[in-house]
Amino acid sequence: MAQIADIIKYEGDNSTFIWKHPNEDFNSLTQLIVHESQEAIFFMNGQALDLFGPGRYTLETQNIPKLGKALNRTTGGDTPFHCEVYFINKTEQMNIKWGTDSKVQYIEPTYSFPISIGASGEMSLRAEDSRKLLLKLVGTENFLGQQKLVGFFRSFLMTRVKTYIAQVMKANAINIFEIDENLTLFSNSIKNLLISDFADYGVSLEQFFVTNVLKPDGDRQYEKFKELHFRQYADIAEAKLRQQISVIDAQTEAQKVVIDSQAQATKRAQEGYTYAQERGFDVATEVARNEAVGEFTNMGVGFGTMAGVGGAVGGMVGGMMNDAMGAATTPAAPADDMAAFKAKVDKLTMMKEAGMISDEEFNTMKAKLLSEIM
Repeated sequence: MAQIADIIKYEGDNSTFIWKHPNEDFNSLTQLIVHESQEAIFFMNGQALDLFGPGRYTLETQNIPKLGKALNRTTGGDTPFHCEVYFINKTEQMNIKWGTDSKVQYIEPTYSFPISIGASGEMSLRAEDSRKLLLKLVGTENFLGQQKLVGFFRSFLMTRVKTYIAQVMKANAINIFEIDENLTLFSNSIKNLLISDFADYGVSLEQFFVTNVLKPDGDRQYEKFKELHFRQYADIAEAKLRQQISVIDAQTEAQKVVIDSQAQATKRAQEGYTYAQERGFDVATEVARNEAVGEFTNMGVGFGTMAGVGGAVGGMVGGMMNDAMGAATTPAAPADDMAAFKAKVDKLTMMKEAGMISDEEFNTMKAKLLSEIM
């Protein structure tokens, strides 16, 4: 017994973009069920009449049971009211592979040398304009899946992608040696250029990823520029490291000086003298070492001169003077030349600058020296 009405619904899978229901020339009152994320196009006598979104619909086909059989006899058993339904899956279909079929030739924007690269990755597509996709790519075929769709797009995709790769590298001055860290920028830029190309066929390019860039490793010119590129960063890093080490060394030495100065100041405070007094002691020691004791005696410089150096240090200097005077058995030789006079004046000057004698004493002793050579 002939079926009065049919139920037409989608029976494809998620990797399908367009699927034609096998039931054709169905009767009026046939029920059309369209699921979410789907659309259906109803064809009548070769024309795309209606586009249906999610829901349940009753189709009017002019094919009427029993009456239709009588009409079909005049056309050899075929109905004169041909009808069919195409389902369009509008879910986003991911992990669709792509890759360049040959290397892209371009001039590297940073170092301006010719280079050849390849690229590959993944993309996700979605049927956007069902009518445009069906009429432009499917025609009268029953099925359009991922592989078939990519096959349709392969030739123009390869041409566009290779052109866009060179354009994006140049426009964004992407260094070939730094391209891996710029893959997101690279991918988004190419995607934006490809969107309109896919839209012409009713397809939305949802995502486009460049996951791998094939570089000409081993090429002599490429390797030379690669070494130069990474060498410059190594030299800069090495120079910065040396600078940091020099700063650390200088800070360490400065800290040592501070610590030593603090230790010396603590020692002086404990022994009861100051830095100026210590310097006076150093000068007195040097004078004594140069056998100046006899000269001090001849100039009338006694132990009281050392009293200004300080208690502890003064005692030490006085002791040194006594030892030197006790050791002197003969008076100093007369100063009969200018060299001897100058040496004595220089020693007096050292004592005055160290605070061991006053200006008045200095002048008195200097006058005495002058009288001895006159």
